[in-house]
Amino acid sequence: MTIRDYLAREARRITDRALSEYTDAATFQRLIPERRRQFLDMMGLAELPPQEQRPPVNATITGVVERPRYRIEKLYYESLPQLYVAADLYVPNELAAPAPAVLYQCGHSPIQKVNYQAHARRFAELGFVCLILDTIQYGEARGYHHGCYREGWFHWYSRGYTPAGVELLNSIRGLDYLAQRPEVDAARFGATGTSGGGACSWWLAAGDERIKVVSPSCGTATLASHIAGRTVDDHCDCMWWINTYQWDLADVGALIAPRPLLIASTNRDEMFTIAAIEEVHAQLRKLYATLGAEDKIGLVTAPGPHSYQPSTRTGIFSWFVRHLQGRDVAPEQVGDIDASPERQESEETLRVFLSGPLPEDRTPRIQDEFIPLAFPPEIADRTALERKRGEVVAALREKTFGAFPAAVPDTRPEIAFEFAWPRATGCRFAFTPEEGWRLHGRLVIANAATQPAPAVVALCAPGEARNASEAFIGSLPSAWAKIVVEPRGTGETAWGPELQWHLRRAAAWTGRTLASMRVWDTLCALQAVRALPQVEGSRIALAAQGEMAAVALYAALLDGQVQTLFLESPPATQDAPSAPDGRGPAIEMLNCLRITDLPQVAGLLYPTELIFTGAYPVPYAWAELLYRRLGAPGKFRRLGNLSEWKSE
Repeated sequence: MTIRDYLAREARRITDRALSEYTDAATFQRLIPERRRQFLDMMGLAELPPQEQRPPVNATITGVVERPRYRIEKLYYESLPQLYVAADLYVPNELAAPAPAVLYQCGHSPIQKVNYQAHARRFAELGFVCLILDTIQYGEARGYHHGCYREGWFHWYSRGYTPAGVELLNSIRGLDYLAQRPEVDAARFGATGTSGGGACSWWLAAGDERIKVVSPSCGTATLASHIAGRTVDDHCDCMWWINTYQWDLADVGALIAPRPLLIASTNRDEMFTIAAIEEVHAQLRKLYATLGAEDKIGLVTAPGPHSYQPSTRTGIFSWFVRHLQGRDVAPEQVGDIDASPERQESEETLRVFLSGPLPEDRTPRIQDEFIPLAFPPEIADRTALERKRGEVVAALREKTFGAFPAAVPDTRPEIAFEFAWPRATGCRFAFTPEEGWRLHGRLVIANAATQPAPAVVALCAPGEARNASEAFIGSLPSAWAKIVVEPRGTGETAWGPELQWHLRRAAAWTGRTLASMRVWDTLCALQAVRALPQVEGSRIALAAQGEMAAVALYAALLDGQVQTLFLESPPATQDAPSAPDGRGPAIEMLNCLRITDLPQVAGLLYPTELIFTGAYPVPYAWAELLYRRLGAPGKFRRLGNLSEWKSE
């Protein structure tokens, strides 16, 4: 099995099991509160206070544009202190009563609310108050959606950060602002947008039940289609959540049901294929039928590429008029946007920040501040250590390694062949960590060694030179069996570096990372090694170099039985950027920095013996001090090379 085959298979499994828990309406009602909590957690909003506990929105109006049928208020508001959202508010003139409001979320256009102004204007002409928002990627307050996509910021996955979470928060606070306006009926909110704005419409309706009607345009597909068809490669990082619980889009849609949902798209959208759109609709239509609300879900498609079409626009307008205003107006009669040049306001006219972005605005750096990260814990004694270790392991199993196979495979090694040298013997063996994967290891043991012998297991690294791992552990005592295993992406299952960027993003969308898969492979390799007759299973050491040291640290923590860890030049942290093209070390693991980091993992391994060679990153001093405090400084050592190590 190739890594592409594997990820496509796992994505299809996620798609196929979407909504499977909702067997009846009662089960749906029981599960939805917890599912919404999980969704907000995957968006980085686990700590979002309920509406009644949030402070009023601090908004500033910088100008008003008067037109015969409506006015445009140019404003910005704070979704967090000094996190500014630029927006235009379209308010119909001469409202007799508070009106329903639509929050319009822009797609990835360089001029955002200017480009999509005709949609907001048409909503105002139809009697809706419409708030149209810039995103943080484009518009007037520039931030970053393209962290992993373009910048090499794969540590976003370790942080549990997605720009979709910031857009969701900005939209929720946009609703809070609308609720403060006297022109708005806060019981009648709707949301729509296209492309990235279509995706954000899914997020907002799922995350905030105040949205009574939603219509995402050109933002719908299955995870299976994104991975198998590699459309994930075309997508911004805002198009998916941190997939801690292995969800698909239909699972997000369940949080909208049974509220009115109209999916709009075209039939030749390269990024959102029509087959995938229809599959999401079919999945949700079945759920809506279970809830007795089949008439509240719709699908409108039109010929064309990734874009609005007249029939999708008018279908959306008709849907909102029906479900927010209580009027049945057919799409053919509701009227389309007026895109004529003379009706369009200039960029200058709609500009909110008249003198440019505010200098204190957090938007350019919000990716570094949005998610609270774990600090090194205060550990005074062994009791506190054991308690903290248990908490960390439990959290990691849920939020970082949740995609580990539910059933532990049969990891008994299969001997491929045996060999003999003048002074040593050995074997090549295989083991199966997961369905479809057959990984290999190689054992060498000196003839003079007493069997079963203690064993050191070295992890092969991606792209390493032939026999590099054997050389790394070669100077260790001859009484030890020396084993090299090949986790996924190394040795026989290696892939080319040109595939790395795709794999790092695709894996994360399925709820795993390359490093987390290798942690699982290492755990299974340890079980396989313990079953080899030449090995004394109670005396196992683990050895790794460079990026594989991160894998070894987590594997040792989860395994709990490794006696010694040999680490050469381990990474200092998982909170560091990578190469923009995704090549090189891939040490990110979903959400891990919300729980711990590599130096803290090292400390939590106490009293495991830790031996460092090569470059020694300064942050590991925390673990070194902890070992000293707990009474075992001799078990944390820095050596020039492994030949200096002597076993007890």
